[in-house]
Formats: sequence, C-alpha cells, structure tokens
Amino acid sequence: MTWHDKRVNFRIAQPDQAAEVLGVLDEAAAWLAQRSIHQWPARFESSWIEDALQRGETWLVEVDNTVTGTFTLDWADPLWNDVAGNAGYLHRVAIRRRTSGLGAVILSWAKGTVHQHARHALRLDCVTANPRLRAYYEAAGFVHRGDVLVAGAAPGQRQTHGQTTLVSRYELRLNC
Repeated sequence: MTWHDKRVNFRIAQPDQAAEVLGVLDEAAAWLAQRSIHQWPARFESSWIEDALQRGETWLVEVDNTVTGTFTLDWADPLWNDVAGNAGYLHRVAIRRRTSGLGAVILSWAKGTVHQHARHALRLDCVTANPRLRAYYEAAGFVHRGDVLVAGAAPGQRQTHGQTTLVSRYELRLNC
C-alpha cells in the first residue's frame, strides 16, 4: 500500500517490540489528553498489550521503514457476544502525529484482511464521550450498533462513569 506516495508496510509486532508499540500508543494518548479528548489514559501499561503481542494480533505500521502506527486485530471480542456473525475486531488504533491521516489506510488494510479471512464485518468500539472519533468512523461507513457499559476501565480506555466505561460499538459490513 501507499500513502502520499510513500510505501506503507504492515507487520506483526513481536513481543520484544512492546516498547515500540507503547511509544506510538503513548504519543497518541498524549495528543488526545492535550485536546481534552478522553479516549485513553495518559499512558499505556505493557500488561494491556502483552497478550495480544504473544498471540500475534498487534501490528506495527511503517511508512518508509519508520514505525508510525499500531493497532490490534483479533477475531473475538466479548463486548460483541450478543451479536451474531463472524467478524474481525479492531482495537487500539494509533498513529504518530507526523503521519496524521494514515488512519484511513489502516482501516482499508483491516477491511481487506478481515475479508480475506471470510469474515462478514469489521467491528470496533470507542469511548462514547468521543464525538469526533465517532463521527470519523461513521464517515468511514461504520454503523453505530449501540452503546454498552464495560465493567471497570477497558484496557486502553478511560473510565467515564465511575467503575464502568460507556463505549459505542461500530460495525462495517463486508461483502464476503
């Protein structure tokens, strides 16, 4: 894939690359905090990403061989247990500010990968109190599939209601 005439590479992050993943996540979290956007905590804990790294579900995104983004793509999410169908689930999408706009490339790659795995939808969630991100996903074709309370703070999400986090679920149907 390309972005602004630059080569974009997607590769599975290895467990020993946790610091690279955390660096991208923390940079994105700091940017959000500076703008009073309450999507993520100020810093990520390595324990929040270790399992996904071990399972090969966390990816690094490189632009011209420089790590500029990360995300996790997996095939099950208990947040969606009440909804039927096979889907891919996108989590912790983050990019470095110098590559602002790369999110659309990540979404496109994720759609293609989910389609290759014969899944019917790409699903994700975000904190309900983040209207800009919700509007972004809706503009990208995702359909709001309801809001749910998650007990405690979901890894990588801020608590927005005491001991629970209210998240909005989004789904993009694919033609498989």
